[in-house]
Amino acid sequence: MSTSTKFTIHEDWTVVILSFLIIGISLFIFIPEVPVFSWSDTGDLTAKVFNFKNLKIIFIQFIYLIFIGTLGVFLIGKSVKYFLFTFPALYFLTLVALLLAGNSAIKSVNLEAVIFSLLIGLAIGNFFKLPEWFRAALSTEVFVKIGLVLLGTSVIFSDILKAGSLGLIQALFVVLSVWYFAFWLCRKLKVDDELAMMISSAVSICGVSAAIATSGAIKGDAKKLSYVISIVLITAVPMMIFMPLIAQYFNFPEEVTGAWLGGSIDTSGAVAASGTLVGETALKISTIVKFSQNVLLGLAAFAISVYWTYSQNASSETVESKPTLKVIWQRFPKFVIGFITASLLFSFLITAETRDNVKDSLKNLQGIWFALAFTSIGLETNFKDLLANNSRKPLYAFLLAQLFNIIITLIIAFFLFS
Repeated sequence: MSTSTKFTIHEDWTVVILSFLIIGISLFIFIPEVPVFSWSDTGDLTAKVFNFKNLKIIFIQFIYLIFIGTLGVFLIGKSVKYFLFTFPALYFLTLVALLLAGNSAIKSVNLEAVIFSLLIGLAIGNFFKLPEWFRAALSTEVFVKIGLVLLGTSVIFSDILKAGSLGLIQALFVVLSVWYFAFWLCRKLKVDDELAMMISSAVSICGVSAAIATSGAIKGDAKKLSYVISIVLITAVPMMIFMPLIAQYFNFPEEVTGAWLGGSIDTSGAVAASGTLVGETALKISTIVKFSQNVLLGLAAFAISVYWTYSQNASSETVESKPTLKVIWQRFPKFVIGFITASLLFSFLITAETRDNVKDSLKNLQGIWFALAFTSIGLETNFKDLLANNSRKPLYAFLLAQLFNIIITLIIAFFLFS
């Protein structure tokens, strides 16, 4: 009697395959158009967003995404049928989030689409009982990791080096000092190791992307990731508003202010908005510093995955036992290879002209995959249970680590940029 084995590919390798399929389509077949979601009033909404041309672009994007998603679900061995039932609803909810974020009043306070994606998902996931098959069909990890690999296409080394090495030096000092302090603080407050790793990376590196990459590297709980992301997004708003005011009150030099904002505010959108409030120089420096931290994301995910493999192996077996290179490779997050490869490809092998042609489209696709992931995370998460299980210690740890981040980044910014 013969038995058949279902063909599957490891999730991270599937993500790398899908991400480079997306990049290949943009480079060699066609460049997906970017839908318009910007509007200011109902008349504007009808004229710009709900016109036939834009609706057609949105529909083509839906077909494109469901094709990529279905291929991914098939390769990792999940139910294609349930995915095809689930994805249209997920896409619709994400479109609502993009529409809300596209309003000019909301844009003026720089609330990003991912905030609305998460809130919509949390509202539905917490107030309505979703079928188990619906939750199981959500491919959150795949969506997140595709977005991260595509993020690598925007990390161009020449752009950073052109602006000098100070941004990278600051990023390195801030990341190392803040990460270590945050992790030490989490341990002191008895926050569990998974949450501690995500919080430390989110505060020290680049907010949401770092939390996601860390969760992927340690195979973390999506509910804990949702908790960290929520804190990051909520705290970014007051920081974005008050830090430029503090800098102006104390007459900090614009270069110092830019380095301070870029090194301590956790989301790229909030960094850009706060830099704009100060001036052109501050905007430029803040963007370079934040970009420099993004460059360190791949290296950080690699280091975290190796550390996690060693520490978990030691705690689960014996203190003396050490994982072999084979075990480290098995547990290593392969999407990090995709991120670094995409960055190297777009930094050194693709012409500037080609890069300029595809960058807006790839940035839009990166954004939509992240937005889909945040909607999924919200749908999967019971926020009340999460708060009950974790108490408020992770929140205290995050806020104290963020305060340390603000102070140490300002000191380093003065030392390097004044």
